[in-house]
Amino acid sequence: MLKLYQFERTWGIPNLSPFCCKIETYLRMAGIEHEIKPALPMRAPKGKLPYIEDNGRKLGDSRFIIEHLKSAYADLDTALTAEELAISTAMQRLLEEHLFWVALYSRWQFTDENWQVNKQAIFGALPPIIRDIAASHTRKKIRQQIHGHGMGRHQTEEIFALGKQDIDALAAYLGHKPYFFGDRPTTLDASAFGLLINISGCPIESPLKEHALTKENLVAYIERITHSFYPDLQHP
Repeated sequence: MLKLYQFERTWGIPNLSPFCCKIETYLRMAGIEHEIKPALPMRAPKGKLPYIEDNGRKLGDSRFIIEHLKSAYADLDTALTAEELAISTAMQRLLEEHLFWVALYSRWQFTDENWQVNKQAIFGALPPIIRDIAASHTRKKIRQQIHGHGMGRHQTEEIFALGKQDIDALAAYLGHKPYFFGDRPTTLDASAFGLLINISGCPIESPLKEHALTKENLVAYIERITHSFYPDLQHP
């Protein structure tokens, strides 16, 4: 059986990693049988989660994992036109190469309160000394990555202004549709849900989260996907 390696569940959402959540959501949307294996990134083939193991082959990076799932199991995008596939690719880049960095900034750099919540979720199970060393080292590295990407070179208000533009674009394109391309979920929905629930559904407070929660259609979209594909996470 295909194995998905990802962070332990926390915060009452599928996963604190948008990309882990993306892959698990794709698997659930496509009805692909799988087994979840809680893990840390150190043993991942590319040093990051998620990764999968399928028939003895380990594969990292959510984009390449999705391509494997499409070719080996089920392709959620078969009904899309060439134009829709182009839009899907562009919107996933908006999510994963731009909005993601605003969300990352919110967790690792924006406020110390957010950092403490994030630190506990990721490193809390480690012994105290190891936890503090590992957390400090990882935070320094990620802040350097945010700066290197370019997002971290902006002022805080500028960073969140860019993120709000992305949220506006997503809300406008979704409109009143159940999913981004109509009545059936596609890869874009797995990607969008993975990041949006990590912005609006976790205890990381920021102007980005506040803005996302004003978009009633995005809030309903997150609730709809959670209800449809994560009944095990439903609260009584």
